[in-house]
Amino acid sequence: MRDAANAGTVHYQDRHVSQVSDDVQYGGLADVETAIVEAVAVGEDWLVPSTSIGHTPALVADAEQVVVEVNRAQPLELQRVHDVYRPGKPPTREPIPLREPSGRMGSPRVEFDADKLAAVVETERPDTPYQFRAPTDTDRTIAVNLARFLESEIDRNPVFESALNLQFGVGSLGNALMSAISEVPVGDRTVSYWGEVIQDGLLDMLDEDVLAAASATSLAFSEDGQERFFADIDDYADDLVVRPADVSNNPTLVDRFGVVAVNSALEVDVYGHVNSTHLNGSRVINGIGGSGDFNRAASVTIVALPSTAKDGEISRVVPMVPHVDHTEHEIDVVITEQGVADVRGTSPRERAETIVEQCAHPDHRPTLSEYLDDAAEETGGHEPHRLDRVFSWTD
Repeated sequence: MRDAANAGTVHYQDRHVSQVSDDVQYGGLADVETAIVEAVAVGEDWLVPSTSIGHTPALVADAEQVVVEVNRAQPLELQRVHDVYRPGKPPTREPIPLREPSGRMGSPRVEFDADKLAAVVETERPDTPYQFRAPTDTDRTIAVNLARFLESEIDRNPVFESALNLQFGVGSLGNALMSAISEVPVGDRTVSYWGEVIQDGLLDMLDEDVLAAASATSLAFSEDGQERFFADIDDYADDLVVRPADVSNNPTLVDRFGVVAVNSALEVDVYGHVNSTHLNGSRVINGIGGSGDFNRAASVTIVALPSTAKDGEISRVVPMVPHVDHTEHEIDVVITEQGVADVRGTSPRERAETIVEQCAHPDHRPTLSEYLDDAAEETGGHEPHRLDRVFSWTD
């Protein structure tokens, strides 16, 4: 899909995950003729999803017909982790009645009109395991810096007086960063996960009693993670919930639970704009996922990334990102293995100085500082840039 999107043979549009279900049902995004859905069980007017719920309820509701693929490789016990709740229709939509990440308010089933069921097919195909790379020394140092920041923040911020609710982006770095939480002295605070994807690191936190509960819309485990989860699914089901994506990523709930959002990126610029998806600003390498939902609504929004790429040759802190997924208005904190830049309450010029000094690699700081000084002198303004050299600043 990535290759086809970059070749222009597939037309690909990224949407914020929280919006897609409404876009399908009410926004004219697509007219769904046939919804093909994986399930672990099916009846004449219901199905039990497999390891992901995502936008299934909205797609099934909008579809003219439904084809259900019952996957016998997935255990029926998955129904114990599902909580399918459907928000009402705007503009009279009621608040979602959820008071804590571990709460439940729906049923294990996605229901639909019996007339829609066109076919049921059977398969036996396990999920393709997620390939997490082993944590690097850089990952571990970023995790240490994250732990130090969180320790200071929960002591300072009254939002975290009794509970700490976290979200991590999916991937190897996010998985590694979860290990940092066990190093944070949280006292008697309840620590929960409210995010989009549950991955191996969260199983570790549940096993170690670091985490009270985990809620998301899908499961993405390594082969070992799959074996662990399915072997003890009855125990995990007490503390783990899988929901529709318009609930798991709902900005109102992210705000309600005071979530600390921790997401990675390809690069960040000196003013705090973030590129998460496009290499060289042109070639998509992954979707934005739910990072936009969480970054915009979180109590604290953190972007975590290594300071360099290509064995230190390329700085991932740059004067201007060539593609913007998250703006300076959403980012509170930048963390690399070099340090922590808390940019809340700073002007663009202050923010740039802080990010360069705290997060850029020492080999690249002088060139970045020189660029900023030159931009301030030559063009000035609230957010100085030299557009003639912003993408050739290392020349």
